[in-house]
Amino acid sequence: MPSVRRAPSFPPLFRSLISTVALVAPLLAPLAGHAADDGPAYGAELEGFDYPAPVKRFSFTSQDEPMQMAYLDVAPTGAANGRTAVLLHGKNFCAATWQETIRQLTDVGYRVIAPDQIGFCKSTKPQRYQYTFQQLARNTHALLTSLGIGQATIIGHSTGGMLAMRYALMYPRETQQLVLVNPIGLEDWKAKGVPALSVDQWYQRELGTTADRIRKYEQATYYFGQWKPEYEPWVQMLAGMYRGPGRQIVAWNSALLYDMIYTQPVVYELGLIKTPTLLLIGDRDTTAIGKDAAPPEVQATLGRYPELAKATVKALPNATLVEFPELGHAPQMQDPKAFHQALIEGMRRVK
Repeated sequence: MPSVRRAPSFPPLFRSLISTVALVAPLLAPLAGHAADDGPAYGAELEGFDYPAPVKRFSFTSQDEPMQMAYLDVAPTGAANGRTAVLLHGKNFCAATWQETIRQLTDVGYRVIAPDQIGFCKSTKPQRYQYTFQQLARNTHALLTSLGIGQATIIGHSTGGMLAMRYALMYPRETQQLVLVNPIGLEDWKAKGVPALSVDQWYQRELGTTADRIRKYEQATYYFGQWKPEYEPWVQMLAGMYRGPGRQIVAWNSALLYDMIYTQPVVYELGLIKTPTLLLIGDRDTTAIGKDAAPPEVQATLGRYPELAKATVKALPNATLVEFPELGHAPQMQDPKAFHQALIEGMRRVK
């Protein structure tokens, strides 16, 4: 299995002091200059936050409710190769967070479609909706059909990886290639002992969302203690919706989505995915839904991505694994150069 390359005298008292500073500084740095919840306020559909390309809207009816799915449709800037890439964001991400990937793919000739799923970011947040990965896949398929796209490479990150796998299971002929970037759902958290939380419990948790809480979670879980200034806009993007007048409907939809993620594992169906699949894994990832609610002995068994990646590529009938040993949950943000080189090379192998 291919693997991306690994990232490449004082007296004893000074060495000890330097080691202490080195350990503590990364934890303190992102908090400098930030109050617990300091930053802009955005609308419930992320009004006020700019995207890297013009936002379009797909209007449709789902579950007897009018919906609008926001999306980006970016034409190739390099010589067009006739292919389309669809980018599916994760739970704490939006279409906008794909901005560098959009630039890289359009540079080499891809048309790129990047939707905000219903319940997320700039798309409709319904008061009542039965969230399933099947429903989100149908919504995405309806969007692509409306754009005249019959076949595409489906690229999913995190929760978007769970959705991408469901899409490939439901629409195998329309899925030219599947690319999974640190997808969650490669293990069944409930079966491993993570206790179930009710939608009401998730809602109360989500009402407490602040920039500081998002930042600390992402630093510890996504970036294994590291932080870079370029991660901060995405923290503010999410936190801004919880500061705005629509915080209740944002929190409610987030609670429904967490329930969907927890209750609908895809791991048992991996062997049914025949689509050529590229699995891109940052090995330092420790993401697992509800992990903090589990007892310590269960927590220790969760989110072990080097093991999950190897089990997943073995279960998928037609898969290639590329590991990033020193990267975490969002390799496309931590090391864009290495990530996009592996992504584009892997996509070129499928004609």
